[in-house]
Amino acid sequence: MKQIELLMDATALDRALTRISHQILEKNSRLDNLGIVGMQTRGVFLAQRIAEKINALEKTSLSTGVLDITMYRDDYRMALKQPKVKVTNIPFDINGVDMVLVDDVLYTGRTVRAALEALNDFGRPKTIQLAVLIDRDFREMPIRADYIGMTVTTRKNQEVALKVKEIDGEDSAWLMELEKGD
Repeated sequence: MKQIELLMDATALDRALTRISHQILEKNSRLDNLGIVGMQTRGVFLAQRIAEKINALEKTSLSTGVLDITMYRDDYRMALKQPKVKVTNIPFDINGVDMVLVDDVLYTGRTVRAALEALNDFGRPKTIQLAVLIDRDFREMPIRADYIGMTVTTRKNQEVALKVKEIDGEDSAWLMELEKGD
């Protein structure tokens, strides 16, 4: 894959997360009933940053959860190699909670479908809202985000790649083009 366009630099990414945080606050007046869960891997860091922004704005102490959906994916059985299962840790009771599920890129909707199924194993939230940093085309399921940092039009031979400083040493989002052989 090769990088073909910078979609967000660190400043734009931070502004998008700030905007999403404000939108979450506008829609959810009761912070004592709000839960934020990030989807492995990069959604976890985005969820933590959103919670930090809300905590600073509202002088509260929201904690975040971590959700791994590996075993809930509808394609993991088709893969030739063993899937790499990561940690799930939701340190609060999700029953009756207004839940914000956070992911980096919304594409086909299959990852979100798997996340919804995984959350069912932990309880029954009052509501589930979806926050994504980037929403792109080619949905295969009737899933939409409630909070979006950026909407990008792509082609089938393109991907959106997010870099976060916690893993990659920088914050940026890139439009990538698959090369022959990828």
